[in-house]
Amino acid sequence: MSDIIYTKVDEAPELASASFLPIIQKFAAAAGVSVGTKDISLAGRILATFPENLTKEQFQSDDLAELGRLVKTPEANVIKLPNISASVPQLKAAIAELQANGFNIPDYPDVPETDAEKDAQARYDGIKGSAVNPVLREGNSDRRAAKAVKSFAQNNPHRMGDWSADSKTKVSSMSGGDFFSNEVSATLAKEATAKIVLETASGETVLKDGITYPAGTVVDATFMSAKALNTFLAEQIEETKAEGTLFSLHMKATMMKVSDPIIFGHAVKAFLAPVFETHGDALADLGVNPNAGLGDLLARVDGNAAILADIESCMASRPPMYMVDSDKGITNLHVSSDVIIDASMPALIRAGGKGWGPDGKEGDSNCVIPDNSYAPVYDETIKFFKENGKLNPATAGTVQNIGLMAQKAEEYGSHPTTFEMPEAGVVKMILDDGTVLHEHKVEANDIWRSASARKAPIEDWVNLAIDRQKAEGCQAIFWLDASRAHDAELIKYVTPILEAKGVADKFTIMAPREATRASFETITKGENSIAITGNVLRDYLTDL
Repeated sequence: MSDIIYTKVDEAPELASASFLPIIQKFAAAAGVSVGTKDISLAGRILATFPENLTKEQFQSDDLAELGRLVKTPEANVIKLPNISASVPQLKAAIAELQANGFNIPDYPDVPETDAEKDAQARYDGIKGSAVNPVLREGNSDRRAAKAVKSFAQNNPHRMGDWSADSKTKVSSMSGGDFFSNEVSATLAKEATAKIVLETASGETVLKDGITYPAGTVVDATFMSAKALNTFLAEQIEETKAEGTLFSLHMKATMMKVSDPIIFGHAVKAFLAPVFETHGDALADLGVNPNAGLGDLLARVDGNAAILADIESCMASRPPMYMVDSDKGITNLHVSSDVIIDASMPALIRAGGKGWGPDGKEGDSNCVIPDNSYAPVYDETIKFFKENGKLNPATAGTVQNIGLMAQKAEEYGSHPTTFEMPEAGVVKMILDDGTVLHEHKVEANDIWRSASARKAPIEDWVNLAIDRQKAEGCQAIFWLDASRAHDAELIKYVTPILEAKGVADKFTIMAPREATRASFETITKGENSIAITGNVLRDYLTDL
């Protein structure tokens, strides 16, 4: 195998690789270092999943699985480029393109009926969303701009939109019934195997069995109330209209590939509530799934004059929507993967709080982020800019990041431990000794999820932060909220390690909202800060 593995991916990064990879290979060769490639593109992963459907000439090795084994070894050295975290529409488009090029792979079945269709859907579901990163990330994240890159950015500052103190742009989140408010967490004293069950009036269903955790693992569980979510969305639609702003929904339907497409579907249904109330049966007969987005819905009802007329009437009565492409009429709700929060919110903030409306003009926006776990970061950012005006990229400092992500840490809403409740009951996480670790009373359509972070990655994360702060000598903040169940468990690890190393005075622990404010105050002065965060904020703060 080559000394360094360079990943073959999709779209823009793959186009860039046509010129960039030969340069890397040429320089490395002078040092006697070989640089090879492995295919983790969406198309490559699809083909590797159905080897029995391919000819000998078409065969594609499972390079992701091979890299997954490699990254567990000391000699691993992988240049991992950005890859597509495919939504179902993107997955279907890739399947169709491969089929058109002679690859005999099955369709993605929306409603599988036969065993073969169920098998195909299960295999495809292992490909969609953020399927690559959890496999390759055996280490934690140390992200920072190289000094040359930061210097270039300061000498060639990008455009920043002007902020007004009376801007109507804001962040709106649920005040209860969300993942944040329902979260419970515990640290396991010993190694354990767990199962997740749903107990209802009709009996017990095992949702997931055989989940293994080493000693010291922090295990969370929480749920989002569908009823509370629907009430919140209806309120926000009306509030947006009353305030004369754009309605925008910001989710992470790629990383949170199970939970967030469901939440997205609730938003589609809420925005078109009168249409679903009038034509619910007809839409179901046409195979409409709100989770697939407005674009899929419009394609399925094409030619049905009555439904199209009611959609047009409904849209006219709603607030204008934040647009992905005003010229093409692609809205915020067309495809769940079109508006990804870690990219969409920084872009809106950088533009002075403006988004594009259906009229092709910029306007203030109601940024709807249902779950309140990390929404305060964006809320505080917007408040800071309203008070202080835009940043000056020519003089601003930088926020580096140390992120907890190793061994699938904090993979919220994407693990096979996220479920939409088929009926009301009680969800329990039960350990092999009979202990009920967590339980929640749920209603039909609620979204229940569990995630975890293991002891070794947590301790490595804290020590990585200590090393980075020592090297930089700047402000260092653990973005942890002591009032949040999961964060409180992490703090039990953080504080003793800092004290044992004699560096507790070099670090501060702050809830994300307060940490956001402190970081902006620091970089506005031209100084630097280190944000030590969990997996999700590692992602969000990179762009922010």
